[in-house]
Amino acid sequence: MTDLPTLTITDGPSRIAHVRLNRPDKLNSLTLEILDELVAITHRIRKDRTIRAVVLSGEGRSFSAGLDFGTVMKTPGAMALSFLSRPWRGTNQFQEACWGFRRLSVPVVAAVHGHCFGGGLQLALAADWRFTTADAQWSILEAKWGLIPDMSGMQTFKQQLPADVLKKLTMTGEVFDGRAAVEYGVASEVSENPLQDAEALAAVIATRSPDSVAYTKKLVDETWSRGPYATFFHERMRQFRLLAEKNTRIAQKAATEKVAPVFRKRSVR
Repeated sequence: MTDLPTLTITDGPSRIAHVRLNRPDKLNSLTLEILDELVAITHRIRKDRTIRAVVLSGEGRSFSAGLDFGTVMKTPGAMALSFLSRPWRGTNQFQEACWGFRRLSVPVVAAVHGHCFGGGLQLALAADWRFTTADAQWSILEAKWGLIPDMSGMQTFKQQLPADVLKKLTMTGEVFDGRAAVEYGVASEVSENPLQDAEALAAVIATRSPDSVAYTKKLVDETWSRGPYATFFHERMRQFRLLAEKNTRIAQKAATEKVAPVFRKRSVR
């Protein structure tokens, strides 16, 4: 059995991509090969415009215990290459393994249980919504190793946490449960069955126009730290484009006639 993450896509009009970390005997800790495969998976999802949403989860007892330092440090040359930034995208391989999910036009929903530490937490933060069990263990664990989050986490953390909370959790490496994760803002919702709820949310989103969903994600991300005038500009541009889309007309007709819409491939990549 391979340790690499798997990608499966449900058949039918609502095609949901399921990305599963697949190293359960090591609590889905991350190796360089796993990071490479996560990047490759995001490329495959981006190219398939029939996919409507992504569900991100982990096999076994944990979502992910973070980077497997013992394995990664055995190949210092490969680690150094992975650390180098790719100028055409602005990230290195460690960062892109997480940030690649933020680049997707489709929404990503994470299902967290067991451990969600370090790089695993940064991967979860790359999702647009995170369900967690109440007893899941979360931590910005890099402090334990004398390090800082460097897998795109500082960008996503600052969208979720106040500066004082972020500094505290990053400096201490505090381990906190799923309920505290929701209170802090790193998780979205406590769930008895995160995977089931993640799939249910993805299924609901798949009933909406894939173009309006894609533009909603883009609009939030591109205006999150911008001022009102820049936000108003992006609102106008996105809405103007949507008004001309076939999927918009399909959604409007379905809403008027109260029938289930059958959408075309999304136009947004």
